Amino acid sequence: MSKIEVDAIEPQSGTNLNVGASGDTVTVPGNIVKSNAVQASDGGNIISQSGTTITLGASGDTVQIATGGTLIGGGISWQSTIVTGATHTASANEGYWIDTTSNACTVTLPASPSVGDQIIFTDFKRTFGTNALTINPNGNNFQGATTPQPEYNTSGQSIDIVYSGSTQGWIPNSDDDVTYETPQVYTADFLVIAGGGGGGDYQVAYGGGGGGAGGYRASFNNETSGGGASSESSISLNKSTVYTITVGGGGAKGTSSGNGVSGQASSIEGTGLTTITSAGGGYGASPNGPGAAGGSGGGGAFNSGGAGTSGQGYAGGAGVAAANDGKGGGGGASAVGTDGTGSTGGNGGAGQASTITGSSVTRAGGSGGGSGAGAGSAGSGGGKAAGGGNADVNTGSGGAGAQGGSSNNGNGGSGLVVLRVPTANYSGTTSGSPTVTTSGSDTIISFTGTGSYTA
Repeated sequence: MSKIEVDAIEPQSGTNLNVGASGDTVTVPGNIVKSNAVQASDGGNIISQSGTTITLGASGDTVQIATGGTLIGGGISWQSTIVTGATHTASANEGYWIDTTSNACTVTLPASPSVGDQIIFTDFKRTFGTNALTINPNGNNFQGATTPQPEYNTSGQSIDIVYSGSTQGWIPNSDDDVTYETPQVYTADFLVIAGGGGGGDYQVAYGGGGGGAGGYRASFNNETSGGGASSESSISLNKSTVYTITVGGGGAKGTSSGNGVSGQASSIEGTGLTTITSAGGGYGASPNGPGAAGGSGGGGAFNSGGAGTSGQGYAGGAGVAAANDGKGGGGGASAVGTDGTGSTGGNGGAGQASTITGSSVTRAGGSGGGSGAGAGSAGSGGGKAAGGGNADVNTGSGGAGAQGGSSNNGNGGSGLVVLRVPTANYSGTTSGSPTVTTSGSDTIISFTGTGSYTA
């Protein structure tokens, strides 16, 4: 083999130094130092002498790959030691076999990652389903948030994550999962009031029973729910989840000497949430009939009042079984409707006050029952005295029972759903045109019709 020994090989000015021709293999026995460029000709390779290392550049130099070029090698360095402990600290650009046969494992990510850092975790014995892998982001974001810590619990998973920068932080390239591993949850309070029941119509000179209020459920500020129940627990909303809001309509008043119509239910529902439903208010009866059960019960005519729903409202009053005597008042969220007497219709039960919208407002009152003589009075919160017509809208109050020989009874009031969320978490995404206000550090979303809120 021929050998050329010279002090230096330099390219012609303005050109590259090509070592070897197309298809050749060039062996470099040692280090190349202080060279402007090392270039293999088209199709060629630069290969180190067996057992040596090619060093590109000296300490402090920048090694640049020309535009369109590719550096082959490097990337993920797979670790030969299997991780079996309950904890492990990961380093950038390394791959780990995780064996959770005996225990779950929490891996802590680097504290100061750089954009492009990559780490891979693989279920070594397909046991993540029994003992999960939890990733501690170590103060950095993971999918845009620092909490909760992602948990991988599907056997056979491989999790390949790359650091994208401080905004979104670590993002999975792939993780064999369709679930969002860092769901963001925040607390909200609610008020859910169903539509009130319609009042009963008259028959001859008789009156009709008052409509019962819609069911009343509340969680804000330890305020009482309907029927004397304690305040309910706040709810947890998952970010990016759509919550459907249904606002129940008020029941129609009775006609042609008939009963009213019960109100419709109101609700909040969405993935991960136990649906919150308030029952529609019971209708007020026409003479000869009982009041209907509901969120709060409707007033009876010649019969009993309807029952209320536990935790939502009270029963309606009974009517006296005589032509001109009093019919029962509709139940309210905070009190029963009273029974009719020989001369006067029963009173509607009182509604319940809430400060969820920033000031105290009373809603969900029952309406008075009628008679051939004296009219029963309205329950506070939007109910009406007998003969007073329709209940106030969006209060969930019952409609008035007919008074005397006139069809002056009324429809029940439509319901209302209110969500109160921390302003810092409010997404601004709604449908159905709710009214949005603020109070202190909270945003209040008041739905008077059906719509939705995306958390």
